[in-house]
Amino acid sequence: MTIDFKGRVAIVTGAGGGLGRAHALALAARGAKVLVNDLGGTRDGSGGSASAAEAVVAEIRAAGGEALANGASVTDFAAVQAMVQQAMDAWGRVDILVNNAGILRDKTFAKMELADFELVVSVHLMGAVHCSKAVWPIMNAQKYGRILMTTSSTGLYGNFGQANYGAAKMALVGLMQTLALEGAKNDIRVNCLAPTAATRMTEGLMPEAVLAALKPEAVVPAMLVLVSQEAPTRTILCAGAGTFEAAHITLTQGIWLGTDALTPERLAQRLAEVTDRAGDSVPQSGAAQGSNEVGKALENAKRAA
Repeated sequence: MTIDFKGRVAIVTGAGGGLGRAHALALAARGAKVLVNDLGGTRDGSGGSASAAEAVVAEIRAAGGEALANGASVTDFAAVQAMVQQAMDAWGRVDILVNNAGILRDKTFAKMELADFELVVSVHLMGAVHCSKAVWPIMNAQKYGRILMTTSSTGLYGNFGQANYGAAKMALVGLMQTLALEGAKNDIRVNCLAPTAATRMTEGLMPEAVLAALKPEAVVPAMLVLVSQEAPTRTILCAGAGTFEAAHITLTQGIWLGTDALTPERLAQRLAEVTDRAGDSVPQSGAAQGSNEVGKALENAKRAA
């Protein structure tokens, strides 16, 4: 099976360098028309210039592809709507959205200013919300869409000094879960990618030898699969250095303990049973958790009768 994107239109945010650039180039190389979005700011989100996006567009065109540059900030919904309209005016559709734009403002939670927390959430979470909201009616109308959220191991598993980044990145998983359910009837598939890649965002965070192994291009295959015609949906793929894994939010079997005055003590005593991962599952919706809990309560009531 060959993955190709001939006839498809893709928008990649934060695509002026690093991972976003690699995504845009790979999509274009496989036939997609690509709108390259990048604010052109620094790693912490300050400043702005269209030159980064324009340089990637020039690379795509030099290789024989079609591309447009856009310098909108994903935090500005009106600018995002105009960006999507730019793609529609040029190519008449939007098939793929890769939400890649992001910034870092790392500090321990004790030292972090709330403004830095809010800005990181605004760029990563609300930026993805704005872009997804702007393409959603288009994808619904054409009954086809592929949306990729860029989550992170920091969101999935935590990382010292990145409370703001981790909170935003895990929120994107929750956004994916519901959008995938709501988009299913119109073949809108929504997934998450947790990349480990050496980019401007990771400078100074890892040893040089490690950074050398973590080329952004090594993550790209996971992106291509997650936005392809045969893509899964509600999947979290992790990728780095040529290795690919899947992450899951699972639910243990759990135990029924009742709701009387001594339930807290019983729960404390039997917590190891509650957290035992033997037989855990990946619920297909949030309601599945409630079904599991009510089901165990009904089983207990039946036994007691």
